[in-house]
Amino acid sequence: MRIFVTGASGWLGSALVPELLEAGHQVTGLARSDSSAAALTAAGADVVPGSVDDLDVLAGAAAEADGVVHLAFKHDIAFSGDFQGAAEADRRAVDALAEPLAGTGRPFVLASGLAGLKPGRVASERDMPTVDGSAVSIRASTSLAALALAERGVRSSVVRLSPTCHGEGDNGFMAFLVSVARDKGVSGYIGDGANRWPAVHRLDAARLFRLAVEKAPAGSVLHGAAEEGVAIRDVAEVIGRHLDVPVTSVSPEAAPEHFTWMSGFLGLDAPASNTLTRELLDWRPTQPGLLEDLDKGHYFGGV
Repeated sequence: MRIFVTGASGWLGSALVPELLEAGHQVTGLARSDSSAAALTAAGADVVPGSVDDLDVLAGAAAEADGVVHLAFKHDIAFSGDFQGAAEADRRAVDALAEPLAGTGRPFVLASGLAGLKPGRVASERDMPTVDGSAVSIRASTSLAALALAERGVRSSVVRLSPTCHGEGDNGFMAFLVSVARDKGVSGYIGDGANRWPAVHRLDAARLFRLAVEKAPAGSVLHGAAEEGVAIRDVAEVIGRHLDVPVTSVSPEAAPEHFTWMSGFLGLDAPASNTLTRELLDWRPTQPGLLEDLDKGHYFGGV
C-alpha cells in the first residue's frame, strides 16, 4: 500500500516508517521542516512538505494514498498551556484527512490516548471516553468521530496509546521525571505512588500501527499498551537508584510545584487491558517493559 503518515519524523513516526517499509509498503511522510524532510528521505520515504495546519495539503496527500496514519499532534502547545488549541487543530486535520477517504474502504488510523479513560479501573477497548465539553474531551470526541467514519465507508481505527511510549531516545514523560529527580535531588511520586500507568515500547507500538493499517476492521478500538499498569512508585525507585538520590512521596498539594506541568498526569491511575487488541490483530509485544527499559540506563546518559 501507499501509506501517508503525519508525524512521520517524530518519536513514534520514526519507528513506524521503517516498520512499514520493511513490510513492503510505500510511505509518504508529512514534513514541516527541512530536517524532518531529510530524515524521511534518508529512511526511504517520500516527502510531502507541510504541517497539520495545511488542510489542503493533508486532503491532497490522503486522496493519493491507499491508507493514512495520523500520528501528528501539537504536543508543544498542548503541554505549554493550550491543550484546547492543539485538540481543535487535530480535529480539523482529521476532518481534512478523512474526507477524501469516504466511500473508498481505505484505512485511516488515528493515534489517541489512554490516560484518564477510566480512572481507577482497568480500561478495555470497549470503554468509550467521556465527552463533557472540557479541553481534554475535545480530543476524545475526535477519536469518536474517527470511529464513526466506518459508517462513511472508511476502514477507520483508533489506537489508544499508553501515556509512556518508551525506548532509547525518548524525550517524553520518563525523560522528564529523570530531569526533575536530577534537579530536585529526590525521585518523587505522588501520594503512595500505587497509581498505575500502562506502558508500551515504541517499537511494539509501531508494529501495532502497521497491523492496524493493514488489517484492523472498520470501527476498531486498539490499545497500545504492552503492560497493563506499572506503579509510579516503582518507576521512581528505578530512577532514584540510577541517580543515587532518595525516593520520596510528594503530597498532592505540593505536586504542581514539584512536577510542574506533569503533576496533573503523574497522579492518574490509568491501567488498561490489551486483550481484545491481541486477539483481533495477533499483536505480540516483544520489547522490554518499562522498568527493564529504564534499568538499561539510556535515560541517564547525562549523569
